[in-house]
This record gives sequence, C-alpha cells and structure tokens, in this order.
Amino acid sequence: MKIVLDTNVLVSGLLTPFGSSGEIVRMVSAGILILQFDSRILLEYQEVLYRPKFQFNKEHIDTLLAYVKQNGQVIPASPLKKRLPDPDDEPFLEIAIAGRAACLITGNKSHFPRKSRQGMKILSPSEFIDFYRKYNEDTEHPHSP
Repeated sequence: MKIVLDTNVLVSGLLTPFGSSGEIVRMVSAGILILQFDSRILLEYQEVLYRPKFQFNKEHIDTLLAYVKQNGQVIPASPLKKRLPDPDDEPFLEIAIAGRAACLITGNKSHFPRKSRQGMKILSPSEFIDFYRKYNEDTEHPHSP
C-alpha cells in the first residue's frame, strides 16, 4: 500500500514506538507500506529529525532516510488546485495526489481542509491503523456474492 507520511507522524513514531505512529513507522521499515515522497519531503524529514531537541541518533536517522530513498517511491509533484493554509503542508498533499497514494497520514488533519483535498483520504495515525486492518480483512476475505 502506497502512503504519504507527514513529518509529525514520523517524529511521533520514533518518539513513541508503541503507539499508532510507531506501528506505521514499523510497517514502513518492514516494507509493508511504501512511502511516497519528493526531495522537499525528504529534506523536511531530515531537517526535523536532526533537530537537537529530539536527541535522535544521527546514524539511525541517516539509516532511516537511506532506507526511505532506497525503498520508497519518488513522485513528481503536481501543483494543487486549491492552496493550503500552510504552504509547508502542500508537498505532502501534492505527492499523495500525484502518486495516487491510498492516503496521507498526518497528526494535523485540520491543516488539510476538505475543499483542498481533491478527493485524497487524509487520516490520523489511529484512523490509518483501522483503515489498514479493514483493507486487509476485505482483501483476505472478500465478501461472497
């Protein structure tokens, strides 16, 4: 399943590995989820994860980012039809739409107003876990006619 992951979910998953965000980060690391991104998103991941306040091990972050580059999917962005309140959020929605991701996962759903989503599913980490479980149930046990 292809997804776009907002930076806040990545940070949360690394800080609290046993919550929904942590489960999503593990699913990405295990190759269950394919992360879609572009250079702007990768740069934001790097800039935020290197911040001293998080005290992440730089080598671990470098390894994570190398994994994302190697196993993720680089998507060429297309400009949004309607701008978002925070222009820094736009790359995430642009890539989700252009890459036809299953969804964009964010801890800040309010940053992505419905009128700007162009039909893209925007989910919180816990909503995504529920969505993913239901998706797997439906694909493993299709409803009989």
